[in-house]
Amino acid sequence: MPRRTARTVLALVMVAAAVLVGSAAVATAGPAAPKDGCFTWDRDLAQGASGDDVKELQVRVSGYPASGEVIAVDGKFGPATKAAVSRFQKAYGVKATGKADSATYDKIYGLQDNDCSPKHFSFAELNNCNSDWSGGAVSAAQAKSNALRTMWKLEALRHSLGDKALRVTSGFRSKACNDQVGGAPSSRHLYGDSADLGAGPHSLCTLAKEARNHGFHGILGPGYPGHDDHTHVDHRSSKYWDAPDCGVTS
Repeated sequence: MPRRTARTVLALVMVAAAVLVGSAAVATAGPAAPKDGCFTWDRDLAQGASGDDVKELQVRVSGYPASGEVIAVDGKFGPATKAAVSRFQKAYGVKATGKADSATYDKIYGLQDNDCSPKHFSFAELNNCNSDWSGGAVSAAQAKSNALRTMWKLEALRHSLGDKALRVTSGFRSKACNDQVGGAPSSRHLYGDSADLGAGPHSLCTLAKEARNHGFHGILGPGYPGHDDHTHVDHRSSKYWDAPDCGVTS
């Protein structure tokens, strides 16, 4: 090959390589592709972090507090959130560092649907009253947000009991729906933060006992008036457990 031709070929190869390297650099510098249609974390989170991404994480690990406790969804990554992340990691076979990283997020992405609900529960399942979450004791947006937290707690409860199905018999109720079924005027169902569970693969007492470990301040079950056919769970502000036939009391 003539020397001039060889130089020309080499120059063309170098230009092509530069173009490819430049394209790769641009692709690398761009934002990470979303993992799904719900939410994508773009940084590791550890104790001391704050922000909306911490809130999103807190919702997903809200079923992993210390027994009898509730994880605050406040956007502040404190010791309770770190402990909950660690318990979530242990539950799903991730190295339990208490730091939310890519391995932790991958587990969450695998659990959640595009509407942010966990894969084994749905908004429709938590609302057999109306489709727009209106008419309760809080705004429709707040009721739906509360229901999302409830579902993630139920997902944790389900996982701890061997990933067998849980049967939700009642969730959010408007005031009209609550009146129709004879619910208490102050029912937590009006807030969207509760669920009634029927017996299925697990007894009502098994559900009541295990719910103590998954962020439910309110637990009512067998032995409590009107609750011999279901176990009720909610995340009211202060702890009240009353399922005396199951030995669950506060």
